[in-house]
Amino acid sequence: MTISLLPLLVSGTLVTAGVTLLLERSLIRLLVGVILLGNGVNLLILTVGGPVGEPPILGRSDPERMADPLPQAMVLTSIVITLGVTAFLLAVVHRSWQLTGGDEVQDDTEDRRVRLRARRGELTQAVLAKQDAYRRLVREQREELARLEAARHEREHREAQELERQILDVNVDLGRWLQAHKDAGLSSEQIEERLAEARRAEAASKESRQERVGKLRAEFARREREQAEREREIRRRFRIRQREARKQMRAAIRADRERQARAQDPDLEGDD
Repeated sequence: MTISLLPLLVSGTLVTAGVTLLLERSLIRLLVGVILLGNGVNLLILTVGGPVGEPPILGRSDPERMADPLPQAMVLTSIVITLGVTAFLLAVVHRSWQLTGGDEVQDDTEDRRVRLRARRGELTQAVLAKQDAYRRLVREQREELARLEAARHEREHREAQELERQILDVNVDLGRWLQAHKDAGLSSEQIEERLAEARRAEAASKESRQERVGKLRAEFARREREQAEREREIRRRFRIRQREARKQMRAAIRADRERQARAQDPDLEGDD
């Protein structure tokens, strides 16, 4: 027995189209998908059910030339099931048009509540994650500021020690110079001049140190201002995201309540 590929291709096309339509939310498309799926299955059973023969009735046909009764029984069963499901879906479509004025599959109230709770949980988790990220960022920035402050104090301490060392070196140098020239008969003017030079060197060292300290403090103040600006920007973005999350939550709750009210409104219900 040779089987033509055309009925198999047609059957596969009908089954594919039926399954695709069954995945839609429209009840009309769902109904058409059931019909196409049933016809595709019937054609497939008839195609692979064996060769054509006489009616399978004992006493009327020769048993050797009878057709296989099993595919015929399966086709009849499939036809009955398809007709029953089609009638049921027609009733559902009619009821849906009466209640909502459309054929879209309506979400169950409990399903909407579960989905809304899940979405609320996701939004809550997202907000908590943003809060944790903000706290972590603030903590890292404060640690950075603490490190900068410690480094500034360390630099100031080193500069103070360096200045004291320079002053000590100047005093030691002055003492040596006075010791070396105490017997040379130096005048008080020369000694005063030497002392003035030492004082000028000490004042220059102090001014240089104060200048460096001033630059460090200005740099630290600039970084503090930048840090405060970044924190304000982060807080502003966080508040905006919180407001957007609340708006989305309120919109979802409002839409869910509207759908529930529309489904429970007696003016929108059809005649039973």
